[in-house]
Amino acid sequence: MRRYSLLSCLLAIAFCACAQGKQTKSKEPVDMDVPANTKLEKATFAAGCFWCVEAQFQYLDGVVKVESGYSGGTVANPSYELVGTGTTGHAEAVQITYDPAKISYEELLEAFWQSHDPTQLNQQGNDVGTQYRSAIFYHNEDQHKLAQEYKDKLQKSGAFEHPIVTEIAPLKNFYLAEDYHQNYYSQNGSQPYCHYVIGPKVEKFKKVFKDKLKKENQ
Repeated sequence: MRRYSLLSCLLAIAFCACAQGKQTKSKEPVDMDVPANTKLEKATFAAGCFWCVEAQFQYLDGVVKVESGYSGGTVANPSYELVGTGTTGHAEAVQITYDPAKISYEELLEAFWQSHDPTQLNQQGNDVGTQYRSAIFYHNEDQHKLAQEYKDKLQKSGAFEHPIVTEIAPLKNFYLAEDYHQNYYSQNGSQPYCHYVIGPKVEKFKKVFKDKLKKENQ
């Protein structure tokens, strides 16, 4: 279960739980169409609540699709409720389909490090548990090398006050989350968690990457 601040809890009681209640569609970016012959690649990241991460990466130019799911665990086809118990080993993750001609894996890594606090162990803000851990699940050795080099450079640079705890591991599985988790922020923008937690993260992300956003969002 997601944990809210006192204000968010009061609002959640007043307006129903985050995953329930009336859905309000907004103009958030979703999947984009690409020519059939475009060579696409994938990246898989975990950085806390997948609703937040999905909403941020959808804005980047060159990102074709972002899907929420579960990765890094030992149970096949886990449910949201089961992952939430912390017993399956899965992290809430997003799988990003992108056009490397428009955005590189290195640029996605930059966005990953900026999208969350990689020094928090098994936690992002008030979301606590191993399912909220920071992780990069690499698809090939090139991604592995780039991810490790980037992490090492950040660690040595002193960019963060505390040590980076991000896990870097090979992608062994990625299970799509339930349908209602997909494009969650764009479908539920008025819900308390979306309004008070995801919204500010998205706005900060857009300011940092204002030169890398899809044209319609610049």
